[in-house]
Amino acid sequence: MATPISPDRLVAALRTEGVKVVERPGWRGHNRNHKGPWGPVNGVIIHHTVTSGTTSTVSICENGYSGLPGPLCHGMIAKDGTVYLIGNGRANHAGRGDGDVLRAVVAERSLPSVNDADTDGNTHFYGFECENLGDGVDPWPQAQLDAIERAATVLCRFHGWSSASVIGHREWQPGKIDPKGFTMSWLRERIAARLKSKPSSGSSDGGSKSGGNSTYVVKSGDTLSGIGKKLGINWERIAQANKITAPYVIKPGQKLVIPAKASGGSYAPPPFPDGLAPGRSSPSAKGLQRALKDTGWLDPSVPLSDNYGPNTQKAMTGFNRKHNLFTTGRPNDPAIGRRGWDLLHRLAYGN
Repeated sequence: MATPISPDRLVAALRTEGVKVVERPGWRGHNRNHKGPWGPVNGVIIHHTVTSGTTSTVSICENGYSGLPGPLCHGMIAKDGTVYLIGNGRANHAGRGDGDVLRAVVAERSLPSVNDADTDGNTHFYGFECENLGDGVDPWPQAQLDAIERAATVLCRFHGWSSASVIGHREWQPGKIDPKGFTMSWLRERIAARLKSKPSSGSSDGGSKSGGNSTYVVKSGDTLSGIGKKLGINWERIAQANKITAPYVIKPGQKLVIPAKASGGSYAPPPFPDGLAPGRSSPSAKGLQRALKDTGWLDPSVPLSDNYGPNTQKAMTGFNRKHNLFTTGRPNDPAIGRRGWDLLHRLAYGN
């Protein structure tokens, strides 16, 4: 049990943890306290919004819907990792959930299966809504996942909680599926690792500048592609600057030199390869898969292969749908054309 964190301390702690914060107008007094108690608080619930577009998502989280007034969370975490502070106090995010789950969170033990909706979660939980369609296809950029981890860690640090105090909406309320696209056990492992060290100061890149370059200290779970995406630089440049070769293994605590971004000019994607098509085998499929991983469309655990197989096709279908790129005119097109190839590589390596 704990008294909720004050607005000033929350803002300061988020920034100390390296989170980019935007304070929305009036957020410090925006709440539903007239509808019930706020606190004592016992944990954090992570949600996805089922929306796209940061501006509209912030507006929905602030104002709510017909029959469900805002604020709908305490903070909204955008695709780029920015945390928009929405409310301070009771928020309409958790609803009624399983009291056995609350007791497990308080005791910081393994969660039971969620069966009942007998307890008011809006009293007991902070809520972060995360911008995502929640369809299992919309990607989770590394910057956003990093911000979710950091924001939840802030509240655990402040209250002296372990990572067991951070749960997903689906673990609290029967019938919910959010957040969809990553597992809560994975997130709790990341939070537990971060809690073992002091907060990182400054920007969320975790780096320090030295001349034209900077350094980055590798954290548990980091990959070169994830670091490159987070810092806005081609991961292959990072590998080259640190003399890292295939299979590109990095270790927690390792210091990486981050080369300065090139100024001027524009990124030129590699030439579109002949013969790259769903169901076919081509060495170029590996380059496609690597770019899909580096933009968050393909699961990092999927091994690189010459085969343009089902995983690659599913990722390309989502990418094409997002960017209205349908080379065959079909609504679920798994093929990639020249326009898609160029756009995908610019998004992955354009900085």
